[in-house]
Amino acid sequence: QVQLVESGGGLVQAGGSLRLSCAASGSIFSINAMGWYRQAPGKQRELVATITSTSITNYADSVKGRFTISRAKNTVYLQMNSLKPEDTAVYYCTADRLGYGYWGQGTQVTVSS
Repeated sequence: QVQLVESGGGLVQAGGSLRLSCAASGSIFSINAMGWYRQAPGKQRELVATITSTSITNYADSVKGRFTISRAKNTVYLQMNSLKPEDTAVYYCTADRLGYGYWGQGTQVTVSS
């Protein structure tokens, strides 16, 4: 089992920045990719960014150039700059271990216009 705990969400004005963190605990050996998804009200959950154990990254087109994912061992970060109201969502941390996906509880990010 892998437990994921997110932190760093909150309320910010458009154009501002936030940094999300997600710490993995439990059976953390053999974790491969970690990443972030988000779900806005009335919308499907969507990929934001992922990073593998060898630091290969992947971003949604909507966040490229504004968000940066990074990783230190089994903690993953999401630096979000130039935030827009459409970035408002619950952000979920994910981890893939031996082909099984784990999810955090989510952290709310609200961007006011």
